[in-house]
Amino acid sequence: MTIPAERLDQIANRFAELEARMASGQLEGDAFVQASRDYAELEPVAKVAAEVKAAREEIASLEEMLGDPEMKAMAEEELADLRKRLPEAERALAIAMLPRDSADSKPAMLEIRAGTGGDEAALFAGDLYRMYERFAAEQGWTVEPVSMSASEVGGFKEVIANVTGTGVFAKLKFESGVHRVQRVPETESGGRIHTSAATVAVLPEPDEVDVQIDPGDLKIDVYRASGAGGQHVNTTDSAVRITHLPTNTVVTCQDGRSQHKNREKAMQVLRTRLYDAQREATQGAEAEARKAMVGSGDRSERIRTYNFPQGRVTDHRIGLTLQKLPQIIAGPGLGELVDALIAEDEAKRLAAMSE
Repeated sequence: MTIPAERLDQIANRFAELEARMASGQLEGDAFVQASRDYAELEPVAKVAAEVKAAREEIASLEEMLGDPEMKAMAEEELADLRKRLPEAERALAIAMLPRDSADSKPAMLEIRAGTGGDEAALFAGDLYRMYERFAAEQGWTVEPVSMSASEVGGFKEVIANVTGTGVFAKLKFESGVHRVQRVPETESGGRIHTSAATVAVLPEPDEVDVQIDPGDLKIDVYRASGAGGQHVNTTDSAVRITHLPTNTVVTCQDGRSQHKNREKAMQVLRTRLYDAQREATQGAEAEARKAMVGSGDRSERIRTYNFPQGRVTDHRIGLTLQKLPQIIAGPGLGELVDALIAEDEAKRLAAMSE
């Protein structure tokens, strides 16, 4: 995909303009924040665009040298190398210029729920949570639990956590869907392989300005927490249930001992779910375009199978099987899958643009 020279000039001029504005010291408040965001988004594009422009100019210069018998051999050698590197740089530029999901730079709310499979599904949900925790640590991200519902045998019936850091949603967004596990449970005396599942949802967390919630649209109930928690359980009305009446979205939080903390966390989850619903409604108009991307975003879609007896993980959307289950479930190995999904999505969107 060849980017016209005029477009390269536009990118360079826009970047120079932003650079000058940032250096002027005249920007304040929201204007400075917006200019900083624009600068950060354009910087990697401008860098690759400059490389492409320089390579093209050098090729043109070397081609002129081919008429000089003394310089011809050297020019031909350098031309061969540049002509090989230029398509790679142009592809990198095309990828950098692909329209970005506005939520890519946002933190994310990670929700994992045990599905079919009873106790084994809850244990698997716990394995997935720890996998994402360790992967996040590798990325330098922070994972903060918002709500946890532990199962009696270990693991989780449901766990919700806030993941913050650079590029969180961009890297984790393809994790949404049904994850299936095939393994022999510790309680299985006959050695039979059981199949169970857990559902993962990764939702971009909005800024407060992204979602406006009218307090009059909320029904807030407080009640006594239930479950593990020692003497505190059933003695204090600290659990909070918030219902957003216009959408009938219900969020509960009972993990903290403070009603105020639980209310704060529940509001955080509510804002995230309402923002996700707004995004889905907006993207409904782009449904056909989204079909070209990796996965549909449908959280009922089975996306991946973790086969413990054979030590393999298969991502069904891109047909990728890795014989690296221990490394993946440990966390660090997940990066190879994440990178493959991002690369496939970029390739499909590039192909869709050039049709």
